[in-house]
Amino acid sequence: MVSKSYSNLLDMTSGDGFDFRQPFKSLPRVVTSPGIISDPDWDTRSDGDSVGSASSTERKIIVANFLPLNCTRDEAGQLSFSLDDDALLVQLKHGFSNETDVVYVGSLKVQVDPSEQDQVAQKLLREYRCIPTFLPSDLQQQFYHGFCKQQLWPLFHYMLPICLDKGELFDRNLFQAYVRANKLFADKVMEAINTDDDYVWVHDYHLMLLPTFLRKRLHRIKLGFFLHSPFPSSEIYRTLPVRDEILKSLLNADLIGFQTFDYARHFLSCCSRLLGLHYESKRGYIGIEYFGRTVSLKILSVGVHVGRLESVLKLPATVSKVQEIEQKYKGKMLMLGVDDMDIFKGISLKLLGLELLLERNPKLREKVVLVQIINPARSTGKDVQEAITETLSVSERINRKYGSSGYKPVVLIDHRIPFYEKIAFYAASDCCIVNAVRDGMNLVPYEYTVCRQGNEEIDKLRGLDKHTSHTSTLIVSEFVGCSPSLSGAFRVNPWSVDDVADALCHATDLTESEKRLRHEKHYRYVSTHDVAYWARSFAQDLERACKDHYSRRCWAIGFGLNFRVIALSPGFRKLSSEYFVSCYNKASRRAIFLDYDGTLVPQSSINKAPSAEVISILNALCNDPKNNVFIVSGRGRDSLDEWFSPCKKLGIAAEHGYFVRWSKETEWESSYPRSQCEWKHIAEPVMQVYTETTDGSSIEPKESALVWHYLDADHDFGSCQAKELQDHLERVLSNEPVVVKCGHYIVEVKPQGVSKGLAVNKLIRALVNNGKAPDFLMCIGNDRSDEDMFESINGMTSNAALSPTVPEVFACSVGQKPSKAKYYVDDTSEVIRLLKNVTRTSSQREDVSHGRVTFRDVLDFVE
Repeated sequence: MVSKSYSNLLDMTSGDGFDFRQPFKSLPRVVTSPGIISDPDWDTRSDGDSVGSASSTERKIIVANFLPLNCTRDEAGQLSFSLDDDALLVQLKHGFSNETDVVYVGSLKVQVDPSEQDQVAQKLLREYRCIPTFLPSDLQQQFYHGFCKQQLWPLFHYMLPICLDKGELFDRNLFQAYVRANKLFADKVMEAINTDDDYVWVHDYHLMLLPTFLRKRLHRIKLGFFLHSPFPSSEIYRTLPVRDEILKSLLNADLIGFQTFDYARHFLSCCSRLLGLHYESKRGYIGIEYFGRTVSLKILSVGVHVGRLESVLKLPATVSKVQEIEQKYKGKMLMLGVDDMDIFKGISLKLLGLELLLERNPKLREKVVLVQIINPARSTGKDVQEAITETLSVSERINRKYGSSGYKPVVLIDHRIPFYEKIAFYAASDCCIVNAVRDGMNLVPYEYTVCRQGNEEIDKLRGLDKHTSHTSTLIVSEFVGCSPSLSGAFRVNPWSVDDVADALCHATDLTESEKRLRHEKHYRYVSTHDVAYWARSFAQDLERACKDHYSRRCWAIGFGLNFRVIALSPGFRKLSSEYFVSCYNKASRRAIFLDYDGTLVPQSSINKAPSAEVISILNALCNDPKNNVFIVSGRGRDSLDEWFSPCKKLGIAAEHGYFVRWSKETEWESSYPRSQCEWKHIAEPVMQVYTETTDGSSIEPKESALVWHYLDADHDFGSCQAKELQDHLERVLSNEPVVVKCGHYIVEVKPQGVSKGLAVNKLIRALVNNGKAPDFLMCIGNDRSDEDMFESINGMTSNAALSPTVPEVFACSVGQKPSKAKYYVDDTSEVIRLLKNVTRTSSQREDVSHGRVTFRDVLDFVE
């Protein structure tokens, strides 16, 4: 097989001499400060995978399950290949500039002996810019016909394996094959990537794990994914046992494309319900915030290659076939169906609609013919055989019941026909019906519309001049992706046979002017939103989504399919314990501000009271005469007073700083007027209404504020109610001195000017005024309210009141996430370790100064 330097083969095939000199290793884009960062943010192995290219040609790597090639094997066993001009992957190239180098990665539809694989790979790369992924036959069977077609494809089309005889239950072995196949595809993509400027565009549900494997190798890879199938509602998708792994993998892409807004909405709902992610629309673009990265969503349906269809329509064989079809069905209304043979295309439901039409309208007998072209099935199984049997049975019954010696109402073409012949049927048919019960897009109506536009040769055969307007009639299921864009079509519920029969009846009764208007409307859309427009638009949005790649630091976390990359600002660093302890020990006056929930105790902890270890650490910090230590929390003062009663010297800022106490012996202070709480009588009844109508919500009354919690409510309904409650409260409290804010599963009403940032600012100023200006500032927190603290404490470095001593500032976030803090620690346990380290080193230094240590203690201290 081809080695890892396969990416250089892309340059070799251009005909130039190959340069065997090794490229210089590029410097990292972010320079770190020694001693502050304990681990680098670049992966040297990842950089080694990317080989620099001297060429400035833009390269796009298109990845799909199958390469866009026609493969045949002659009698001698020799393989021959040709580019499939009708394949979408080939046609989308027309949306790129002529200078774009397009490379395809995918598997072949024929098995290649391992001894031939090197030769075939070189040939396909040289002649077709294709890099084949050779999957072993057993893996191909389990991956494609197993997991993809038996589990993912039915589920994405809303079919659940409720009964054992109606579907396949989840098979972990098949999923492992899916994982292995995606890994092999990722290996080939890595061989194709040549520079940091290459874009990778992955197609469809077969390769939904590919973004994780690629992001793991190259943290800043420019990666887009387009789903051609439907994406099911969260109620359906949540039944998939590997739902989280697939969702997280898709979120490792930079841009995710969907055919319709419905599919995108379902995906967003799954991200929100299963992963707790938030999304918003900015300037028309929908984005999901995922560990510091914004994953963009693209909603645009695929188009057809109008030029390709028009060129086939001009072929003499096509024109001749159109004439033959029109002559054969002269005097009859010709209706057309073109579908793959599978259980979701609704072919039998379509035939039942025709049967009901003929039953209700005897005058249409002998006048209406439905030609149903059936493409070969893409998968195998009992369901497909049942669909074939049912289709044949219904069509034979209709023909027996309403046919005659010279007339068949249903004409089944269940064998493969040339493409030009299918085009001829499009051009000759008066009506086209697509009756799928669920389909991702379905381009048949688009192809039909383009072909009905005709050309001069066909118009001449029909005796029409070039100024004659063309007509077409479409009947489209509500459950196919193309339905929203075809507003002039008859939209039907395919499950309702009456609905289908009524639409067929209306189609036979349209006037020529109405047919013309419907056709013109459809053709205008289809001709302007072709496949080139779709590809160009996706490529532009992918470029926009990747523009900030190198302005962020990237950190990799997680193992296996839970891997993800965290993108952070260049100044955001993991706090080094050694550096922090060193600065702590050098300081003469310290101010330390600690959040409580999610900082000193885990957010998920049921018992919110501080542990004995936390109390011990806080007492050790407070007993150091150089320290002023404060708990800054949103909790009420009664709870904090009870929990921290053992800490006599601990300062507390309760309810985001509304109440402040410097120690256990001092009184609670508040710089806000206590009398201005009349607004609670307005806000509380409003919150009560939303609590009664939102199961799982509750009200938390505070002395200074009211908080509405909806963590235990239904996620979507709770979020909707929270937004409505916020708007409602802002209206009724518009003349009150309060602010209404949405937080993490809360809506809070509190007095204006109350925030942790202002509280910290006032405390530091009080220390300065008392002649205790700190030269060491530390602030640790984990949520949105703590961002005000970070902003305030970072501003102290330029505060004239603290000069001439510029304090050492440590604003630290708990967890790797976008923050105004400059440092982060991983979790609450690391916060405890950090604080324990400084208290231990302080006590050891004090013991050394008083001669109360042994030689072993000194060694331990030095270590």
